[in-house]
Amino acid sequence: MRILFACVGNSCRSQMAEAFCRALSNDVECESAGSNPAQSVAPHAIEVMKEIGIDISRARTKGFRDVTAGGFDYMVSMGCTVTCPFIPGAKEVHWEIPDPYGKGIKDYRHVRDLIRSEVAGLLTRLGYLASGLHDNHQPLA
Repeated sequence: MRILFACVGNSCRSQMAEAFCRALSNDVECESAGSNPAQSVAPHAIEVMKEIGIDISRARTKGFRDVTAGGFDYMVSMGCTVTCPFIPGAKEVHWEIPDPYGKGIKDYRHVRDLIRSEVAGLLTRLGYLASGLHDNHQPLA
């Protein structure tokens, strides 16, 4: 199973989703990309993920050309529906997750929790959620 998480800048939402997918799943390859990649991952995104034990400080932003070489089973978009690429064979899922870029730490925490819930729900439906890891209020580490 391969899942691509996509947003505009690949600096906040899709990075968080990729990290949650890796932390919460069994046997899923997760990647993220943006339609217009930012220069770096947003510091607040790194901070709020660290609060729950997930380190994304070494993550780098990527564009779609950097990740679409391999096939994906699912492409999950979060705000780039007009500019997201068509990936042959991939089922498309769209989540209405607000973009926290340029906002305060509370907004990032809210978005983090929304994304964690969505990722856990998707992995549950697909049968790839690792047991006992879906409580939004518990650290993962």
